[in-house]
Amino acid sequence: MSESTPLVLVDGSSYLYRAYHALPPLTTSRGAASGAVKGVINMLRRLCKDYPASTVAVVFDARGKTFRDEWYPEYKANRPPMPDELREQVEPIHRIVRAMGLPLLCEPGVEADDVIGTLARQASEAGSPVIVSTGDKDLAQLVGERVTLVNTMTGTVLDPQGVRDKFGIAPELIVDLLALMGDKVDNIPGVPGVGEKTALALLRGLGGLDAIYADLDRVRTLGIRGARTLAARLAKEKDSAYLSYRLATIATELSLSQAFGDLANAPPDEAALLDLFRELEFKSWIIELEAAGDKAARERLSLENKAPESEGNRGAAETYDTVLDQASFERWLRRIEEAELFAFDTETTSLDYMRAEVVGVSFAVAPYGAAYLPLAHRYPGAPTQLDRDASLAALKPLLEDPARAKVGQNLKYDASVLARHGIALRGIAFDTMLESYVLDSTGSRHDMDTLALKYLGRRTTHFEEVAGKGAKQIGFDQVGIREASAYAAEDAEVTLALHETLWPRLRAEPRLRAVFEEIELPLAPVLSRMERVGALLDEQRLWEQSRELGGRLQDLEEEAHKLAGQVFNLGSPRQLGEILFQKLKLPALKKTPKGAPSTAEGVLQDLALDYPLPRLLLEHRTLSKLKGTYTDKLPGMINPSTGRIHTSYHQAVTSTGRLSSSDPNLQNIPIRSEEGRRIRRAFIAPEGYRVVAADYSQIELRIMAHLSEDPGLLAAFRDDLDVHSATASEVFGVALDAVSGDQRRKAKAINFGLIYGMSAFGLARQLHLERGEAQRYMDVYFERYPGVRAYMERTRALAHEQGYVETLFGRRLYLPEINARNKMRQQAAERTAINAPMQGTAADIIKKAMLSVDRWLRDEGVDARMIMQVHDELVLEVADAQLDAICAELCRRMSSAAELAVPLRVEAGRGANWDEAH
Repeated sequence: MSESTPLVLVDGSSYLYRAYHALPPLTTSRGAASGAVKGVINMLRRLCKDYPASTVAVVFDARGKTFRDEWYPEYKANRPPMPDELREQVEPIHRIVRAMGLPLLCEPGVEADDVIGTLARQASEAGSPVIVSTGDKDLAQLVGERVTLVNTMTGTVLDPQGVRDKFGIAPELIVDLLALMGDKVDNIPGVPGVGEKTALALLRGLGGLDAIYADLDRVRTLGIRGARTLAARLAKEKDSAYLSYRLATIATELSLSQAFGDLANAPPDEAALLDLFRELEFKSWIIELEAAGDKAARERLSLENKAPESEGNRGAAETYDTVLDQASFERWLRRIEEAELFAFDTETTSLDYMRAEVVGVSFAVAPYGAAYLPLAHRYPGAPTQLDRDASLAALKPLLEDPARAKVGQNLKYDASVLARHGIALRGIAFDTMLESYVLDSTGSRHDMDTLALKYLGRRTTHFEEVAGKGAKQIGFDQVGIREASAYAAEDAEVTLALHETLWPRLRAEPRLRAVFEEIELPLAPVLSRMERVGALLDEQRLWEQSRELGGRLQDLEEEAHKLAGQVFNLGSPRQLGEILFQKLKLPALKKTPKGAPSTAEGVLQDLALDYPLPRLLLEHRTLSKLKGTYTDKLPGMINPSTGRIHTSYHQAVTSTGRLSSSDPNLQNIPIRSEEGRRIRRAFIAPEGYRVVAADYSQIELRIMAHLSEDPGLLAAFRDDLDVHSATASEVFGVALDAVSGDQRRKAKAINFGLIYGMSAFGLARQLHLERGEAQRYMDVYFERYPGVRAYMERTRALAHEQGYVETLFGRRLYLPEINARNKMRQQAAERTAINAPMQGTAADIIKKAMLSVDRWLRDEGVDARMIMQVHDELVLEVADAQLDAICAELCRRMSSAAELAVPLRVEAGRGANWDEAH
């Protein structure tokens, strides 16, 4: 250490608990806790960045008793044992610290504070400044001319003046303060009845502990509350005060295994860090480490696996080709034709498949045997490229040939882009995004960069690295061909490598392979076609609704100001909290992590049951969201070429297999509210057609009946009864024809609540009942439907045993927290285990129905087309002349998509718009 470079001492034990309590729980895909590890290492990385030239030593408490326990057996007796989930993270933290090259000290028989105190003394005596990184106030006693405390979580710095400002006394009196007032956390007794204010008054008036006990008569002159009896109490508790002083004093004269002169940072062990980060699934750190420190290893790997020199022009990556002339193009066409399987990817001008144009295409036929064909790079000095139309025409027979097997990453997008150039992509044999998704929907994201890192240990070139970020980002057609070739050819080559890694795993699981081959892969081109068809919107109707919503929002705002008695910002949680809880004195039902009363949606919903302002605020939030998300936004999303909106359906997002959609999100348009139905009325049919909405009736309850084999539920569905009324009849003990509307409503909540693993507490909250009454309803339900309870218990046990559950068709949902030590997280995983087979089976059924309907429409030339899929509903545009026949066949195909122990019922409505059809 030099006189200007500080030694940094880290209170690792303080870091450990602060990270554990401050950060949300985090687990790996295998269920191992990792949140505290990430928090501690993140703070250490920040510290190393802030003090790049310093030695950073990390000090942890050792296991076992210390010398203070010999002095006072009750020392720290009140502290609960370290939680198991935290204990299991200590060793990984130690391993990472060592791999980072940082000195790690863990001295038996003493506390981390004592090790820090001794090293701080040694360093300061040697002339080195010292930074102690901690959140522990006890360490303020070490602050001096050369020793400073830094709190990395709050950013505060305590030098001698900082200690005075924070505690009201000098650093040398901190031990005296603790001796007088004690410390409940460490079970230091102090002087009974002396709190912080009294202790500070004594210290400021008389000085330290010795000075106080040397002049107890002056205590009554200090103007302290209770001063008359305080001197006697101090005299009586003198032994306790001095014991507390001894316990609170940090030792600074220890003989350590590593003294100040032995401390030095070592070079990080990057290989060990990579292994540890992979084990703990810290993806961003893996990427960062590989980018910075593993470049040489990746270059060696590239050279070891380099394909033989191929003809054609050499691009930026030595192992990839850039195809700039006809001879090279024709050679690559032959290589593709001779390959049993080739990887294919497009580079385009946009992520919007309805506007994107091809900039170039890449191919891979073998490891490191890849090429990029630039076709439309337009920047000053760009080399001559082959004609795009002619090149795509030459590729068209290959791309349209169903016998030419192709693999890609999210080929649905490429299919949509190629369709704009007149190419119908066929022969999609594999898709690595879908292979990964079917293998493990919860294991990670399924983008290529994430998968390459996870399965191949390779960090790929990211788009931002060649095109820039944010406002400075350029289009791919502006990227230099040298950089573009390395990026694009790598995409194709990595995709091929991913397939060769993923496919053997999928092939080894027959049921998962069936989900991939029979559901997910054939669905991709169906979704591509449906996306490109789009939906017709009544733009004027939306603008009118938007204007009306604006007026209603203004009225609601004025009403809210009247109820509050003042003007305030309805969108400000701080101002809202002040109005609700300080001015109006409403009960604070929940607090934010920072301790302020929460104004979250759930809190407002509870308050709205009894108070008008929260009810009004909820209405304002709902209408504001509808206006901003739909009525204002949808008209601007209409494609000028088609006059329609075109959503994107995502197959590899939800854990259960359900489709999601974006730009716009069609899944969240509300159906129960009038304003939501008005938005649906803007989705209209073209002239000569009707909108048809075909919806599965109570599909998840029917799946529950099938899976549970409960005789009562099976009978209700087989007899085509109203299952909610049938449940109400059983639960409330009334005749089926005597069930009231309120009883049916409660039974419906029970039916659907149980599907989602709802507890009696949750049911009571939903139905506004006493918890005991809700529990009685559930008890009676399980008595009447014992098969349902047996299914739930069976499913929980199976989930704990194998770590996953399956749908009827074999789709698998892994549950990484099913055996977590934290009971709340384990119970959440159990609820997921119960629901996932039903929700996932419903998703599989509607996907199979889409495949059947698509084949029928295409093979028989039916004058109808699918335009949307939302939850359990398919939406089509159907010609007026064939309406009855098409609706009948549509319902037949959807209801026969799966064979259950009870019939699947499909209801098809029709109308001039989506709302009328539903």
